[in-house]
Amino acid sequence: MATAEPRVPGRRALRALLLTVAVFSFACDACKKVIFNVPPKLEADKIVGRVNLKECLRSADLIQSGDPDFRVLDDGSVYTASPVVLSDEKRSFTIWLSDTKTQTQKEIKVLLEHQKKVLRKRHTKEAVLRRSKRRWAPIPCSMLENSLGPFPLFLQQLIAYASTADGYSADLPLPLPIRVEDENDNHPIFTEAIYNFEVPESSKLGTTVGVVCATDRDEPDTMHTRLKYSILEQTPRSPGLFSVHPSTGVITTVTHYLDRETVDKYSLIMKVQDMDGQNFGLVGTSTCIITVKDSNDNAPTFKQNTYEASVEENAYNVEILRIPIEDKDLINTANWRANFTILKGNENEHFKISTDKETNEGVLYVVKPLNYEENHQVILEIGVGNEAPFTRDVALRMTTMNRALVTVHVRDQDEGPECSPAAQYIRITENAAVGSKINGYKAYDPETKSSNHLRYKKLNDPKGWITIDEISGSIITSKILDREAMAPRNELYNITVLAIDQDGKSCTGTLAVSIEDMNDNPPEVLQSYVTVCKPKMKYTDISAVDPDEPIHGAPFYFSLANTSPETNKIWTLTKVNDTAARLSYWKNAESQEYSVPITVKDREGQSTTKILTVNLCDCTHPSQCRAARRSAGVILGKWAILAILLGIALLFSVLLTLVCGVVGAKKRKGFPEDLAQQNLIISNTEAPGDDKVCSANGFMTQTVNNSGQGFCGTMGSGVKNGGQETIEMVKGGHQTLESCRGTGHHHTLDSCRGGPTEVDNCRYTYSEWHSFTQPRLGEKLHLCNQNEDHVPSQDYVLTYNYEGRGSPAGSVGCCSEKQEEDGLDFLNNLGAKFTTLAETCTKR
Repeated sequence: MATAEPRVPGRRALRALLLTVAVFSFACDACKKVIFNVPPKLEADKIVGRVNLKECLRSADLIQSGDPDFRVLDDGSVYTASPVVLSDEKRSFTIWLSDTKTQTQKEIKVLLEHQKKVLRKRHTKEAVLRRSKRRWAPIPCSMLENSLGPFPLFLQQLIAYASTADGYSADLPLPLPIRVEDENDNHPIFTEAIYNFEVPESSKLGTTVGVVCATDRDEPDTMHTRLKYSILEQTPRSPGLFSVHPSTGVITTVTHYLDRETVDKYSLIMKVQDMDGQNFGLVGTSTCIITVKDSNDNAPTFKQNTYEASVEENAYNVEILRIPIEDKDLINTANWRANFTILKGNENEHFKISTDKETNEGVLYVVKPLNYEENHQVILEIGVGNEAPFTRDVALRMTTMNRALVTVHVRDQDEGPECSPAAQYIRITENAAVGSKINGYKAYDPETKSSNHLRYKKLNDPKGWITIDEISGSIITSKILDREAMAPRNELYNITVLAIDQDGKSCTGTLAVSIEDMNDNPPEVLQSYVTVCKPKMKYTDISAVDPDEPIHGAPFYFSLANTSPETNKIWTLTKVNDTAARLSYWKNAESQEYSVPITVKDREGQSTTKILTVNLCDCTHPSQCRAARRSAGVILGKWAILAILLGIALLFSVLLTLVCGVVGAKKRKGFPEDLAQQNLIISNTEAPGDDKVCSANGFMTQTVNNSGQGFCGTMGSGVKNGGQETIEMVKGGHQTLESCRGTGHHHTLDSCRGGPTEVDNCRYTYSEWHSFTQPRLGEKLHLCNQNEDHVPSQDYVLTYNYEGRGSPAGSVGCCSEKQEEDGLDFLNNLGAKFTTLAETCTKR
């Protein structure tokens, strides 16, 4: 054997070369190689050459090119299918020849070469020509692979010796090739241990399933590497369904009866044998698993031909029936999922059918209410198919889809009255008499087809023009119907009506009332005032409208009403169109405002007269006359008059205040400021003014006692009932003093303002009063500005506690214990407010 021989580097390289060649050997018959010399670039549809196909396989009926850039004709002509460029100056491809009857396949190797012209260099004359000595070679020898010896094994004996006189070798060493002859010692091996292929069911005869391939490590292009493929065993053991090409290993179907529903997977034991399949050749095996893919070759079928279902009338969006089917295709695929269709009976679209994706059942729904009174039952024709299209055989076998009949029974239900149609129309004449009765809205009971035992009510009446008879549904006018009062006028007057049966069930409808127009409105001129500019404008156009229907309206007839001859002499009317007229004036008419009575009449004689004020003015544009008219015709309204009176009163008040300030006092004394707890705000008046002598008769000393007698003076009046009193001083000239009444312990002498009215015994001159009271007021004011220690008090507010009603302490103040003559003790109790008033009234 080869293992017994000594391992030398040459033998190791030889084995590697043989192994490489064996890997690239193919299990098919190869014919003679064909070589074409072509240019480096080939255009499309150009002939490359011709191959003798008959010499390789005479009975070839299938010719294929292994390179898509080339195509081969039946006579062996080779053409380019697309432009080809020889990048490496060589290109090869294979031509496959097949005989489908004998399952024979052969190949022809085609080599394209581009040979460049080599320019041979000419020897120069100086070159020395030498003659090469012819050498002899030893006879080639060979040995058998895996030879058993005896070793050393004799191959060949060579005796040769040559040397020069000097003892050197006379020739170069000669190579001695030894060829190792191959022995069939390697089994063919499949490239894969298990092959997995898929093929659709119901495939045609000769459909390719897959290709198996094996290799042999023996010497290529010998019987040791010529392989043959075959099928040893098929599982399950049914009639043979597959075959394999002995040379190419292509597995094909031999029948079109592959049925996944019967057998969905096949297992083949593949065999490959060298020595061209002879009995003494070596064998290799592999397993090929073929899965049959599902095709839609089974149509879905109904389990029954007829089905029945029932549903309540007026029900919708409810499921009423489930329809099961049978389909032998693969579950949860497009070949298995059903697609249902309602073929007949659903013209009004009351039904819908869908597919339950879990159970593949057809689910029938009612999507629109059914009416028992219209149809007691509905018959539907249902068809079923698949999502995927059927295969060709099934499509030819089934001209129509499977069908079933479904009878749907509608159950009666008391649904109450029916308002049909929902909107009903009636006509009423405008200005119909109140109490007129007209047929109204009518509803009916769908079970009895009558309107008996129904009651009617009015739900909505926009203007309250009508009432509804509860029994008959007739409408009765409760007011005069005025079409012109509707907005828009040509719209229908809609009334909502409710119909109720004995069980309280109801329906709602609309009664649309069309009011027929009567000629109850005369046309009316739109303008009331116009301006005409002389002499530029010779006329002015006036127009009229009639709220009635056009049949009672235009054309209008315009005319001047019966007026004085002067008006008819100045103004004339001419027709412009059906709704307008032109008012012209006499050229010598004076520029002034005219009142022109215009009568307009419609086609049926309804007329009205309107006084049109025409301003005939000398102007260039009417706006000029309008501005002048507005400025000349300004009339004061009541608010304007009131504003003027208030302004005058305000002016007099300001003047009176100024006069009072001037006559108040001539000299201003500097008294400490008294904030008086912010009861009075110090005036910004610089001085009370010069002393003025007011018209008064005299001065009266007043006596105030506890009996509540009134007192009067030029500064005010009041009532003293004991306790604490306050007098507010008033500056001014001629004043009117009225008696002031009061009760309780706290009194205020308010200033009494008025006109020049004199009150008897209460009017004195300001000078006499001033000379009498000024020393006392100054003294009291000075004492009030001191504290209990007779020290001038600071400019701050003193805090006193109220000691209750009837307190024996009396008034709280620094001046309360001072007694003065002439009945002026009340000045001691004027309080803090009087300080600021005294400073104001004192002459400074």
